[in-house]
Amino acid sequence: MKHFDAGSITVIAITFILFALALFTTGFTHDLLLEAGVFLVSVKLIVMAYKANKSAEKIESDLEELKALLKKSEKNT
Repeated sequence: MKHFDAGSITVIAITFILFALALFTTGFTHDLLLEAGVFLVSVKLIVMAYKANKSAEKIESDLEELKALLKKSEKNT
């Protein structure tokens, strides 16, 4: 669970509950494909947000390393 924040888990849970509710109310009809699509789009958006967050953290750490190297370089000159 360390990969997702509380908001992401909440969105997945609500979307899955609504998907299950639609499955039982409409049955296995054409609308099921629409509901499955909505569920998959929600999950995809959450995965994309997670990847963007990881990328931002890596960029941040790289910038900190560069900052430390610049400070070290300034001290030596």
